[in-house]
Amino acid sequence: MRNHNKSLNQIHTYSDSISYQKKKAFFDNLLTIYGRYTCLEAMQDRSLEIHRLHLAKSNRVSGIIEKLIGLAKDRAIEICYHTRHELSRISRNSNQDQGVACDVIHANFRHYSISMKKLSLATQPVIMALDGVSNPQNLGMIIRSVTASRVNTILLPLRSWKHISPLTIKASAGTLFKSEILRCENLAFAIQDFKKNGFKIAVMESNAKKSIDRFKIPGPVIFVLGNETNGVSKEVAGLADYRLSIAMQRGVQSLNVAVSAALVAFTMT
Repeated sequence: MRNHNKSLNQIHTYSDSISYQKKKAFFDNLLTIYGRYTCLEAMQDRSLEIHRLHLAKSNRVSGIIEKLIGLAKDRAIEICYHTRHELSRISRNSNQDQGVACDVIHANFRHYSISMKKLSLATQPVIMALDGVSNPQNLGMIIRSVTASRVNTILLPLRSWKHISPLTIKASAGTLFKSEILRCENLAFAIQDFKKNGFKIAVMESNAKKSIDRFKIPGPVIFVLGNETNGVSKEVAGLADYRLSIAMQRGVQSLNVAVSAALVAFTMT
């Protein structure tokens, strides 16, 4: 009887583990967006799968809120009501959420560890990593350019995900939901993992001697772009195998990071 009970316990433990992994995988693919008009546009787009609509209890049920509720009922989307404080924890932006957020199921939004080995086996995969890019409009424009190019994916530190604002979505012209985005908690740690899996790291620096137009892709490679104020962090720059610049004319020192990302994306593909 003891052995039988032990076997049952093992079965339950295994079953619970499988159930947990499935739930984790599902919630890992959720992208929470916020703002009334942004959520309305997402809810109106039938190609997007919406998991939940989050509303503040204090919202007046009229105008856009009424439309959102109607769309949710029509599409059989769960509506969750929260206090303003609870909603701000979901949106991570109480100043701009306008009492509305929704969870979009984004199949191509995942943790980097899930795709790292698969990417390393691909033929010359190219990844664009963003180090400290926090301007929401720049981020949206980068997502749009990279998604339009043949770059495989974007590697984005989790802290940057707080900057996926309505402005980011607008600047991406809707390509955010078509993009391949890998998130990480710490960019330096993630890059070290990629290096262990055969990736080379090319850091973009304005004063680097070698121009990107003279660079031949050596195999799996990650191009790293930093923000316009501080550039790439020292920790990440220290992992570089290559340091590259964009050739400038007439004394121009630098370009907007979104423009640089577009040039890199299309020059290398």
